[in-house]
Amino acid sequence: MLTATEGKIAVQLARNTIKTYFLTGTMMDGSETELPKVFDEKRGVFVTLTENGMLRGCIGHPYPESTLKYAITDSAISAAFRDPRFPPLHIDELDKVEVEVTVLTPPERIKAAPKDLPSKIEVGRHGLIVKKGYRQGLLLPQVAPENDMDEIEFLGHTCLKAGLEPDAWLTGAEVYSFEGQIFSETEPNGEVIEKNFKKKE
Repeated sequence: MLTATEGKIAVQLARNTIKTYFLTGTMMDGSETELPKVFDEKRGVFVTLTENGMLRGCIGHPYPESTLKYAITDSAISAAFRDPRFPPLHIDELDKVEVEVTVLTPPERIKAAPKDLPSKIEVGRHGLIVKKGYRQGLLLPQVAPENDMDEIEFLGHTCLKAGLEPDAWLTGAEVYSFEGQIFSETEPNGEVIEKNFKKKE
């Protein structure tokens, strides 16, 4: 788990990476600044950009194969300039987008009969990965509560993200879950808070 201070640093690193790329055309790798030791640990991470409440880019590293600092900087550049769903970010938009960083736990396959999968998912706590053949789709934990999805809708939308039928989770697709720690700006360049959608115990 990251502390609130480390979460703020993570979001600032993502924003600074995009800003530096606009100014210099080069990508920061995180080594230019003094960072807490957790940034040298291998973590999965996603960077999400929103503009006026609408998604503007979201790309990341699902698995802990890179250091946190590299995963953040690489994902920030990808979310801003390489998300195929959107045109590359324009420099005029930098002060209009909110930056969000989600640090992931390693995905684990949900071991259950297909019909029992919904009961193993907690909306707000779990993100999902669905795999079948060469197709794979991922949705972050915040997607379901932000879009009022229940467990079955969440499974269906993750299948659609993978390019599969929405009921593929019932017909042999592998389903993995993970958790995420979400740090987000409250407004462009604004205060960074930790979002929590998990149910109160």
